[in-house]
Amino acid sequence: MTNIAKPVFQDKLGQLLDESEDLITLKNQPSKQYNGIFQRWINPIITREHIPLNWRYDFNEQTNPMLLERIGVNATLNSGAIMFDDKYVIVVRVEGNDRKSFFAVAQSDNGVDNFRFWSNPITLPETEEPDTNVYDMRLTAHEDGYIYGLFCTERKDKTLMENTSAAEAQCGIARTKDLVTWERLPDLVTYSGQQRNVVLHSEYVDGKYALFTRPQDGFISVGGGGGIGWGLSDSMVNAEIKSEVIVDTKLYHTINEVKNGQGPAPLKTDDGWLHLAHGVRNTAAGLRYVLYSFMTDLNAPWKIIHKPAGHLIAPEGSERIGDVSNVVFSNGWVVNDAGDVNIYYASSDTRMHVATTSIAQLVDYCKSTPEDGLRSASSVQAINKLIARNEAYSK
Repeated sequence: MTNIAKPVFQDKLGQLLDESEDLITLKNQPSKQYNGIFQRWINPIITREHIPLNWRYDFNEQTNPMLLERIGVNATLNSGAIMFDDKYVIVVRVEGNDRKSFFAVAQSDNGVDNFRFWSNPITLPETEEPDTNVYDMRLTAHEDGYIYGLFCTERKDKTLMENTSAAEAQCGIARTKDLVTWERLPDLVTYSGQQRNVVLHSEYVDGKYALFTRPQDGFISVGGGGGIGWGLSDSMVNAEIKSEVIVDTKLYHTINEVKNGQGPAPLKTDDGWLHLAHGVRNTAAGLRYVLYSFMTDLNAPWKIIHKPAGHLIAPEGSERIGDVSNVVFSNGWVVNDAGDVNIYYASSDTRMHVATTSIAQLVDYCKSTPEDGLRSASSVQAINKLIARNEAYSK
């Protein structure tokens, strides 16, 4: 029997470092799929293998002679995004093997590949009642000069102590000017049960801070109400929304019949505010999450003016496989000076992707795509109208 020598510590470490660098510097390529609205890219931009090795391994041969991974990472998902110092920057939700999530900043020159994490994950201050888990940060560069991060803060539901999985979700708030040092502010106060998917609008409305909300009865279940909400707060230091109105509600037999929520903060255009949201419906295989878009009035961001039927992005191919299958979710997009838009989305709660488009494409899509007629007959009518227009054009 042949004895196979164990790799020398430094050789194995060198191999790990080389493989990590090869992954990070891998050039991404646009997929061949085309619909004129957006362009998917082939490779995920962030996976658990992109997490820096010195966050996971002890490099000291004396204390880790077999070079074992000490701190495991399960997934990288649901990232906020922003242009910062002329770089494409995302704040990634990193979920450890211990199921606890935290935030970490990664940046890229071109926004589609070569994302590198900053030296350390974000040290997020805690409130008087510490979070058990934090995740899904939306970033908003507000006109008051701060960058705000709004995220879900999860704690044990103390009214159901006998149920070890019962949780309570609320909106945590932190702000920064450099994405390194964060000031933690008190959680958002609302009067509609639990809150998830809360997003700060980038401009004052009537001299107040404006927020898109998602009121729900429980941690998972939205309940009888729900939908994307809207409310105003006098301050973000002690943010409180006393009244919410629903911007986009749930509807039977649509992509958001179970629940929906605002994705990132809307983008301002000459034609109105562009929105990206997620919609959830039930299937025989479980819940299906897709992304959809709509536009609201430039002077009344809570009023929908255009809403195309159906989804914008749905999970396809390998995107459908992961920790929570058949899911795409986005809480981050970035627009550059040329009007190009990068949509950062996670697939199946496992990895991060990018799709590229432009303000012009998204506005055209929202304004010119038929709305949902809510009946099969209406869908056929919309197709017949398109056929008739094409026939008239071809004559």
